[in-house]
Amino acid sequence: MSEFLTYKDKPMVRKGNTVYYGDMSEKYVVKLEVLTSHTEGELEVADKIKVMLIKNDSEKLDNIAKSTEKNGFAEAMQFATIWLEKALTGK
Repeated sequence: MSEFLTYKDKPMVRKGNTVYYGDMSEKYVVKLEVLTSHTEGELEVADKIKVMLIKNDSEKLDNIAKSTEKNGFAEAMQFATIWLEKALTGK
């Protein structure tokens, strides 16, 4: 059993308002940053999310391959999943 929460067989790690999606040993990962949120009852719900496809290359200072902003975590994860899959498979 994995020690991380996974989505479509890729690990997800959250620290504060940032979620990393993907295996850190692979060439690319996605960083999702919650920019704004609101409260519904007792839950905090993300509104605007910045999605960044990041190349895992410690030699470069600017590793962001693509970025966009999306409304809601579900929409952001759709982009994250597609971008990561295409980047890792070269399709």
